[in-house]
Amino acid sequence: MAHQAHAYHMVDPSPWPLTGAVAALLMTSGLAIWFHFHTLSLLYLGLLLMILTMIQWWRDVIREGTFQGHHTQPVQKGLRYGMILFITSEVFFFLGFFWAFYHSSLAPTPELGGCWPPTGIYPLDPFEVPLLNTAVLLASGVTVTWAHHSIMEGNRKEAIQALTLTITLGLYFTALQAMEYHEASFTIADGVYGTTFFVATGFHGLHVIIGSSFLLICLLRQIQYHFTSQHHFGFEAAAWYWHFVDVVWLFLYVSIYWWGS
Repeated sequence: MAHQAHAYHMVDPSPWPLTGAVAALLMTSGLAIWFHFHTLSLLYLGLLLMILTMIQWWRDVIREGTFQGHHTQPVQKGLRYGMILFITSEVFFFLGFFWAFYHSSLAPTPELGGCWPPTGIYPLDPFEVPLLNTAVLLASGVTVTWAHHSIMEGNRKEAIQALTLTITLGLYFTALQAMEYHEASFTIADGVYGTTFFVATGFHGLHVIIGSSFLLICLLRQIQYHFTSQHHFGFEAAAWYWHFVDVVWLFLYVSIYWWGS
């Protein structure tokens, strides 16, 4: 590494932002083509390029932070601010869905039958699968906190166990939600209720999948001795994200599943 007189990370030129942008374009275009023409080839191409970009970009960041020493204290401070701003932007992303839901449900129009849920919609029972999903996510919040404390105390074995348990709970949540979608008596096309329900819970489900991937990478890094009790921001960011996903689900459960039913 060339000598530098400051603690900041001057990032080398990288192709991954460009390939990531191309992958996102291919995936969104592929989704539109799948919806209209029932062909999946472009979507698969975009997904493949996205996975390759993720693997190589994460590899480069791990090298910079763990082996090359670029993630000094000032750099870690900047990364923390970046993660806080990103989670804040995600809060406002979900705020739009809650706004749409409450706008429609607090003053239902005559077209909806003047009531909520709209006439002809049979909502899911909030005390069945949704309540189980709430328990599963709350439990995963406990296990990710356990993992964090284990890393800070240098207890590698417990950190691996706790992370494995958290990822398992995340995948279980995803499986339960997929089952719930399959058995729902209404679809995304069933008026404003179906749209707000599936868009809000669907994007939350996507965030659970992203968070599970984030934690899986942290588990692989923990197995390979990448984290120390003083230097583990990669895990910390994943834990913050997971807690955010937990909190959003609590608002979704209370608003859409319980009050909205």
